[in-house]
Amino acid sequence: MNDKDEALIRRIHREVADYYDEELELELEDRDPELVQRVLAGEIGGPGDNLNGDDIERAERHRYFGELFRLQGELVKLQSWVVETGHKVVILFEGRDAAGKGGVIKRITQRLNPRVCRVAALPAPNDRERTQWYFQRYVSHLPAAGEMVLFDRSWYNRAGVEHVMGFCTDEQYEEFFRSVPEFERMLVRSGIQVIKYWFSITDEEQHMRFLSRIHDPLKQWKLSPMDLESRRRWEEYTRAKEIMLERTHIPEAPWWVVQAVDKKRARLNCIHHLLQQMPYIEPPQPAIVLPERERHADYVRQPVSSSMIVPEIY
Repeated sequence: MNDKDEALIRRIHREVADYYDEELELELEDRDPELVQRVLAGEIGGPGDNLNGDDIERAERHRYFGELFRLQGELVKLQSWVVETGHKVVILFEGRDAAGKGGVIKRITQRLNPRVCRVAALPAPNDRERTQWYFQRYVSHLPAAGEMVLFDRSWYNRAGVEHVMGFCTDEQYEEFFRSVPEFERMLVRSGIQVIKYWFSITDEEQHMRFLSRIHDPLKQWKLSPMDLESRRRWEEYTRAKEIMLERTHIPEAPWWVVQAVDKKRARLNCIHHLLQQMPYIEPPQPAIVLPERERHADYVRQPVSSSMIVPEIY
């Protein structure tokens, strides 16, 4: 095995490790708080120090977790502000297959109330929906006052996969570009803020991530025949993306491109940028007092039948 193959295997292993839950990683990690603090302070981790590669990587992971949790705390404040002010926001996440859209959506929603911050990930349209106005099935997912909706892929499917794979006609494709700027301007005029992110990765990075999915049984479900075909048609998707950004980048709803080759940096950069898009402040929170539990002398707790108990295997 040559050095290039070994490097690829190490990348795949890191990709698999990244799939595990964040807090579980923190619990399993061999932590050294003093080491992390020194890296955060810039005292070590640079040229000339005596740390080995594993120590630096471990410290960098802790720095990532610390910053992620700080940003998630700010997202909680943003959520309170959205509810308090009745703000309405739609956030679109677009990009190639395996670009990391789902990962950042997971980190944004991880600490938030799903009644306030919802994810819309629509399947392919059914026969009835194909006869509707193109935007109709998306409209029902738009936010009411005090809600945030994150679209994991959106109406821009028509500018990407539908066009490249031949699922729409040339006339439908052109009509989309005529309609979508007006549709988004209409949303903005109605009081809905529209934020659009494109996650950008390289040809080589997508290749590596697809290999990771192939070799990880927990992630193989993410690879569909459509994903594999998109890999073959890389250049066609590139042309479609360039046309899409050029024709739909409008002042009312501009595109923002996230450099996503490094997944962790992409998550932090996207969340940080998202927080800058709204003038949120943390509303004052009333003090929470836990009431005393009421007890009644005539209440007797009834036993649960043993046939209803889940076996304690673990």
